[in-house]
Amino acid sequence: MFKNQFVLPIAIFSVAIIAATAIVGGTFYKVKSLSDLISVTGSAQKSITSDVVKWQASFSRNVGADSLKQGNTQIKSDLEVVRRFLKDNGVEDKDVTIFPVSINPIYEQTEGKYYYGGGGVISGYNLIQNIRVESAEVQKITDLANNTGPLIDQGVLFSSQPLEYYYSKVAELKVEMLSEATKDARARAEKIAESAGSELGSIRAASMGVMQITPVNSTDISDYGYYDTSSIEKQINAIVKASFSLQ
Repeated sequence: MFKNQFVLPIAIFSVAIIAATAIVGGTFYKVKSLSDLISVTGSAQKSITSDVVKWQASFSRNVGADSLKQGNTQIKSDLEVVRRFLKDNGVEDKDVTIFPVSINPIYEQTEGKYYYGGGGVISGYNLIQNIRVESAEVQKITDLANNTGPLIDQGVLFSSQPLEYYYSKVAELKVEMLSEATKDARARAEKIAESAGSELGSIRAASMGVMQITPVNSTDISDYGYYDTSSIEKQINAIVKASFSLQ
């Protein structure tokens, strides 16, 4: 009977030892597995030249409250002058978008007060015609946008917005950049593994960061990605975070 009193406690203690060993063993395995991975960041950079330009511009007329019809005739005449100017300089009709005319009332100033919304007396109208040129002939449109003097000489109140430059093959380039950045990550990982006396194994995981398209020699970046539209010549930067096994 005395002997049997110790059987159950000993059995429980033995099970506890086995369970603890299993837990420790499992923990050791996970730690060891984690230590067999190396994570690095690779990068790739490429110079690109914009192949699409967007030129947005407008011209306007101010007319009296009773001269809206006359103003509409004037803005149509201005549009024909602009169309002819673009055509004479080699811009195709398919590259030009003409937007509806915008008509904004001008309110009379009375007793030192300005009226911007309802109320007040309408003294005239401001008619604005917006146009957009979008073309693959980047340099031609750039030169033309910088030489609109002939339009002003003909009485057209012409105003240009800053030109916007784009690269149309960014989607295809992302694949190439991912490959190059991953190669760079492997090269970095190999150096680290070599210094630690190990050999680099296969890639286990890779994730690409946001693309940064900036002017040449620029350090501008954004957490959400950066896309410069102000310059013809750009550079595209890609970042890849990769994990490799160690042997």
